[in-house]
Amino acid sequence: MTQNEGETVPPELSVVVPVHNELENIRSLVAEICRALDTVVTFEIIFVDDGSSDGSHQLLKEITVELSNFHPLRHVDCCGQSAAIHTGVAAAEAPLIATLDGDGQNDPADVPNLLAVYKSNAGESGRLMVAGWRAKRQDSSVKRLSSRIANYIRSCMLGDATPDTGCGLKIFRREDFLAFPSFNHMHRFLPALMLRSGGRVTSEQVSHRPRERGNSKYGTWDRLWVGISDIFGVMWLKRRRITPQVEKIQ
Repeated sequence: MTQNEGETVPPELSVVVPVHNELENIRSLVAEICRALDTVVTFEIIFVDDGSSDGSHQLLKEITVELSNFHPLRHVDCCGQSAAIHTGVAAAEAPLIATLDGDGQNDPADVPNLLAVYKSNAGESGRLMVAGWRAKRQDSSVKRLSSRIANYIRSCMLGDATPDTGCGLKIFRREDFLAFPSFNHMHRFLPALMLRSGGRVTSEQVSHRPRERGNSKYGTWDRLWVGISDIFGVMWLKRRRITPQVEKIQ
């Protein structure tokens, strides 16, 4: 919700957005996030510039002057999307995190609905992840096909029952995320990691938009094969999980 000048209200939601050479998309995406959440929840916005070379950090610096709840961070070198998300979540002040991609294809207008779903279903434990599901993806046929194959293989091998784990739109608790093992490409396996920790995952359909500005920063087939390789590592983590039953001594 909009804050009065000089008033400090702890945010309920931190919106974390990783970006790499997305200069053309940053300002419009920030404006959309503000429009979507201004009357819904107290929030902060954390953009993490993952070693961009297009001057993104200069624009982020300008927006910091304009918005008091905008807190950008920068990786000196490109460390990957997972590292950027982890940096943003670690720096967040709110107990709840919303993530979305920085290319403008996720619609921030979907965040309030995902947040409402989380609040309605989290229960006392709060250990729930609400994942976006791009049922009507606005991507090339090659990208849709590779995603479909990767999701099928991952779901069969990990049993995470998530139709679209690659969707950037997600809601989860900060403390749950920081308890996950941290590794490169972990952002593709967040539902499986939530289930591994004893939490729950629910998927909600969200809109998906064509990329209007800039180019994709990730290779389609390279990402597919790397993802399949990573699955074996996540399977290893699942097998090594120990969940003791604890009783109070009275």
